Amino acid sequence: MPADVVELIKNDHREVERLFDQLQKDPTTRGLNFPVVCALLIAHSRAEESEVYPVAKDEAGETEEVSHSQGEHAEAEHMLEEMIAMDFESAEFEKSLDELIKAVTHHVEEEESRVLPGIHQRLSAERRAELAKAFVE
Repeated sequence: MPADVVELIKNDHREVERLFDQLQKDPTTRGLNFPVVCALLIAHSRAEESEVYPVAKDEAGETEEVSHSQGEHAEAEHMLEEMIAMDFESAEFEKSLDELIKAVTHHVEEEESRVLPGIHQRLSAERRAELAKAFVE
């Protein structure tokens, strides 16, 4: 396990991207993979909001970026809630999946270009390791 919260967050982002790719390329796996995406995104969001974002705001000065990210988390969770009840083979699900991927990709790009660099630059390696432990737990 990486001992740096920034690396853990980026690893989650890459896994979500991999799962999104599989959901798009092979619709027959949606019944198995979509619940995994839901669980990963929700766990990731909750860990960031409870452990990482307060520190990003208070210690790294990322107040505006964190508030924006929290709004994006809420939007993604709402989309997931609507999608879980859909027929995974329907056109409605396909359209919603495209919208979810766009929203999450936008969030990841912003977080990796705005929030995570501040955490990496302004927090010590020891502090990032503490946050990594809290993030995983």
